[in-house]
Amino acid sequence: MPKGSNQKRKLMVLARFLLKHSDEEHPVTLGQLQEELERWNAPAERKSIYDDMEQLRQLGLDVQTRRGVGGGWFIGEREFELAELKLLVDAVQSSRFLTQKKSNALIHKLESLASVYQARQLQRQVYVDRRIKTMNESIFYNVDRLHGAIGANQVITFRYFEVNMAKQRVYRRGGALYRVTPYGLIWDNENYYLAGWDHTKEEVRHYRVDKMAEIQRTGERGKDREGWDLEGYTRRHFGMYAGRPCQLRLRCASSLAGVFLDRFGQDIMLVPQDEERFTVTLDLVVSPPFWGWLFGLGAQVEVLSPTWAVEEFRQRLAQVRAIYDMAKTQEE
Repeated sequence: MPKGSNQKRKLMVLARFLLKHSDEEHPVTLGQLQEELERWNAPAERKSIYDDMEQLRQLGLDVQTRRGVGGGWFIGEREFELAELKLLVDAVQSSRFLTQKKSNALIHKLESLASVYQARQLQRQVYVDRRIKTMNESIFYNVDRLHGAIGANQVITFRYFEVNMAKQRVYRRGGALYRVTPYGLIWDNENYYLAGWDHTKEEVRHYRVDKMAEIQRTGERGKDREGWDLEGYTRRHFGMYAGRPCQLRLRCASSLAGVFLDRFGQDIMLVPQDEERFTVTLDLVVSPPFWGWLFGLGAQVEVLSPTWAVEEFRQRLAQVRAIYDMAKTQEE
């Protein structure tokens, strides 16, 4: 083998071996490196390996040396720190829109960015959170297809479905194709949503990506966004449910200040009424999940306006109470 080709092979073999088998707590020895080079039919003497380590440093690999007993060479700084990889593994594993099969495949790729010893720590992370995962493998590819359509500002078509009690797909609009200009993707409550202009309804709507089927790019230019704000749209739609938009004014116990700032952001204005209460006005779309969240706060929150929202909440509370009053009567 020509000397130049042998040198190129040596550097690649050494770099891959160091990345996979070394870290600060597990340096590799000269003997281990020579054995690996022999396995790839690229034997090397001691001095040449020292030269190779220096070349790898010049090429940008953070090759560190530790002298003495238990010493050797190891990779110091990597593209991703171990703590960063743990965060990414947790995000992948806890994401409901990914199937367990796809989660495992992505985690395996993330493990390849660490040494084999660090990868064991990532493997332990995998089993911390056993959340329900989607069964729809196509969502992974749908997201990529939608990103392409958003970047090209092209109209897409798709069919949209729900799942019935028999766990079968039931297509909305009688199975007719939706025509939508995609504006942006939203990750909310561990689900992916597409927000965009619905050309049939002539308004901005959003759709669960895992419930979209047969997504196709039409090549037709999409409707201009005209200053449409993705962040504002997401903030107004509680739990990504449709509902009635309004400026909702609430009176809350002072102890809930942190709860509201965490949920609606630091930009909302909390107006003190006294030492025990404050009022807040929220620009949002009132929906069933919002009322459920508000109910969980109990008597610490009072809806002040608009009038129709006060009445709607009162009616919902009365409907729930009626169910339990009826059950109590039947028991008696």
